[in-house]
Amino acid sequence: MIFVGNDIVEVNRIKELINSYNQIFLDKIFTPKEQQFCIQRKNPNIHFAGRFAAKEAIKKILLQISKKPIPLNKIEILREVDSAPYIFINNEENKDIKISISHTNNYATAVAIMDYK
Repeated sequence: MIFVGNDIVEVNRIKELINSYNQIFLDKIFTPKEQQFCIQRKNPNIHFAGRFAAKEAIKKILLQISKKPIPLNKIEILREVDSAPYIFINNEENKDIKISISHTNNYATAVAIMDYK
């Protein structure tokens, strides 16, 4: 069975949450490695928003399978420069879920796909 999750988020919404709650928000949603990656980018907010959308898309797949919610900071999305993102769930690499993230200055979107056998 193939599972699909998708999400779209306004970059300004994530920017406002970061500005309002600072490190509390960042730590609740993003791992230290994700934070480091995003902060090093020219426009960190679009990268935080992209990862937020990706985590929500992955969470939608996981809820279809287990019906058990997972905190967003337990889903980690990493990537090397110029490579596809890869996923860790509860500190274990998950090669079954594939993710695509896109963003503009205003919106970030993500699609996650999993072939569950």
